[in-house]
Amino acid sequence: MNVLIILAHPDRYSFNHAIAGKCKDRLTENGHSVILHDLYEEDFNPNISMIEIPRNGKIDDVVKKHCADLTGSDGIIIIHPNWWGQPPAIMKGWIDRIIRPGVAYEFLDGDNGEGVPNGLLKASVGLVFNTSNTSEEREKEIFKDPLETIWKNCIFDLCGVKQFDRRIFRIIVTSDLQQRQAWLNEVEKVIDKYFPKN
Repeated sequence: MNVLIILAHPDRYSFNHAIAGKCKDRLTENGHSVILHDLYEEDFNPNISMIEIPRNGKIDDVVKKHCADLTGSDGIIIIHPNWWGQPPAIMKGWIDRIIRPGVAYEFLDGDNGEGVPNGLLKASVGLVFNTSNTSEEREKEIFKDPLETIWKNCIFDLCGVKQFDRRIFRIIVTSDLQQRQAWLNEVEKVIDKYFPKN
């Protein structure tokens, strides 16, 4: 399988980077092809321009490459911290520019944009790994876990990716090496579940 990993964290020594490395290594060990985009390392421009917005809008070569990688993927893995119940701005910009009409979804003939779009992605699995410094109880009871809604319902399901799994590793700021290793072991198990050896 072809698997796309999108990573958004500015610190190359972050636990998010460790997660991405574990995903890439395990996928490779299991015989899968991997494309990893580190948005901060690539200095991805998150700002969408007016000319990009229409389905037939003009897009630059970077956006074309990301769109091609997305549409060619059998699995998609998203990795980022929970910042204010949202992805980092660079990830939001990636969503705005890459999850675009004609690439990830389309409206059916006769639909003026008010209906539910048809998902176009061929990926069968969408995985999300988040890090957080918010307790599970507070995240669910007070904040209603907006990242779950964003990734599961607003993006993956809408774009045709029906298998979804999300793991949240918390509390990062007080975690020790032993805890982080246990989390990386969990990442490995999740990869094995959805992307087993060929």
